Amino acid sequence: MAAGAPRIFVSHLAGVPVFDPNGDQVGRVSDLVAMLRVGRRPPRLLGMVVEVLSRRRVFVPMTRITGVESGQVITTGVVNMRRFEQRPTERLVLGELLDRRVRLVESDEEVTVLDVAIQQLPARRDWEIDKVFVRRGKGGALRRKGETLTVEWSAVTGFSLEEHGQGAENLVATFERLRPADLANVLHHLSPKRRAEVAAALDDDRLADVLEELPEDDQIEILGKLKEERAADVLEAMDPDDAADLLSELPEEDKERLLTLMRPDDAADVRRLLAYEERTAGGLMTTEPIVLRPDATVADALARVRQQDLSPALAAQVYVCRPPDETPTGKYLGMVHFQRLLRDPPFTLVSSLVDSDLPPLAPGTPLPAVTSYLAAYNMVAAPVVDESGSLLGAVTVDDVLDHLLPEDWRETEFHEEGAANGG
Repeated sequence: MAAGAPRIFVSHLAGVPVFDPNGDQVGRVSDLVAMLRVGRRPPRLLGMVVEVLSRRRVFVPMTRITGVESGQVITTGVVNMRRFEQRPTERLVLGELLDRRVRLVESDEEVTVLDVAIQQLPARRDWEIDKVFVRRGKGGALRRKGETLTVEWSAVTGFSLEEHGQGAENLVATFERLRPADLANVLHHLSPKRRAEVAAALDDDRLADVLEELPEDDQIEILGKLKEERAADVLEAMDPDDAADLLSELPEEDKERLLTLMRPDDAADVRRLLAYEERTAGGLMTTEPIVLRPDATVADALARVRQQDLSPALAAQVYVCRPPDETPTGKYLGMVHFQRLLRDPPFTLVSSLVDSDLPPLAPGTPLPAVTSYLAAYNMVAAPVVDESGSLLGAVTVDDVLDHLLPEDWRETEFHEEGAANGG
């Protein structure tokens, strides 16, 4: 990049795609790595942590980066696929510098770091953090609370290696556009203290989505650091099957206490799931599939399918049952596939379209049989029906995969060769 390149604030780089010279995407920026220096000298930017397509986090030195813009990063195309490991002298810019409480040298006033800017040094390939964007705290009567300003790195002090007094609001805002699985990967690589701070700053729904994508140990650690009332709120926001899986790993006393704090209806769904063996259709199912009465129309079904918070697997089909339409339902009549809904007029009754030939799963069906069922019938979800004919829920392919893969699959990378080819 030529001298005189524009200054770039690092929050604009979070999650942006990284390309090789041919225009093929290598991955996305997960963080930046800097080395603090003695005195008030600006930190040197060492490189970027890039999450490649296999979800492996690798280190790309700044010497391998030929272009940095707010919307993309260009590399030389040569990327070492060795997993990134942070060294003691290195600091993650997004994960460890944002939200830090520091002081202005001139006034000794405490401020909060909202962002930092990087710039390439003239006639060199080195990069530095040269500016700090901060927000003032409470001040005098003439100073408006929340006033922001950009200062030189040398104008602030307090970027120590400790994490005391560091919040997480700006880091959360920086990664707002990430998918839950990608944000979960960011959290997994933070220090336990920082992970707890970020979890505390997320709203209940967002934290619930992220928890569902984290390894079991991280889930238990985060839930254990939340106040019990909030932990119950987050469990309510999780899919019942994921909440049941998490609670099943807790001591009986803790599990019962959290269930008692949850709303009765939500707790009842989770208790039902906890009653089944984990690796059975009953233990795998979600209790919230799309259920319609026989007099519902195709238009009604499509309106339900279009709901934004539904996973693709749950939106792939609807289940037609007699009242009540919440699980456990009245008599299960059959399912209607999404493609069939698209082929018929909106006023058509779903009861005339049901596929009643496909046998449902019993709640005690073991995992291997569930897997064979989905594969044999080319399904992404399957109904679970009890002996009385009531629909209990639906098993989706993503839940089956979660239990077929190794327990640490979220932390296990694809083959290095596959990752390199994927880039």
